[in-house]
Amino acid sequence: MKKIRPAGISELDDAVSDCRRCPRLVEWREEVARTKRAAYANETYWGRPVPGIGPADASLAIVGLAPAAHGGNRTGRMFTGDRSGDVLFQALYDVGLASQPTSTHRGDGLELYGTRITAPVHCAPPANKPTPAERDACRPWLERELELLKPRLRAVVVLGAFGWQALLPVLARGWTLPKPLPKFGHGVEVVLDDLHLLGCYHVSQQNTFTGRLTPAMLRDVLARGAAHAGLI
Repeated sequence: MKKIRPAGISELDDAVSDCRRCPRLVEWREEVARTKRAAYANETYWGRPVPGIGPADASLAIVGLAPAAHGGNRTGRMFTGDRSGDVLFQALYDVGLASQPTSTHRGDGLELYGTRITAPVHCAPPANKPTPAERDACRPWLERELELLKPRLRAVVVLGAFGWQALLPVLARGWTLPKPLPKFGHGVEVVLDDLHLLGCYHVSQQNTFTGRLTPAMLRDVLARGAAHAGLI
């Protein structure tokens, strides 16, 4: 893949939004945007890759998995428009990292404080399961994003094992990873040079509805990441 080097975060976000590299994901995201869910029949879906959200000088990054078909793929914003996002943004607000407890659509006034949310896969995948090839095809976007954030980045909270595994080879380009490589787990914390890497169960309904991940557990990890990043 041609090396991706947008000059800044805004240029990166624009380039991500125009990507058509993975045929299966392009077909799926656009089909979902055409057929829609009945509850959103009158809405215009984004139907494109979803860029990250947050300031270009963020000292804390949050890394998820991929946009949801009727969440980010509909609204054009990471973790926005579904129940996973409802849980995440409430927790971000609770620990002082967001200006409001909800994220409903682009332009709703949400502001993140020193925090950027991104993902290793920027298109909504069928069954929420991108293939290894799709993950690898999307990797240069994440590599460039972290490269741009690196001067100020001090902590990364990873939501889920998929994001953890996808992120490690990206981090290896700019930070020193221990051997053996650290394994994902909720509450796991690893120090990589000047960067704190923290694991957290994903905010999927499977985890939040069953109590595997509670709001208090999520707030605790986010607060630890924010403290390492000098935000609280």
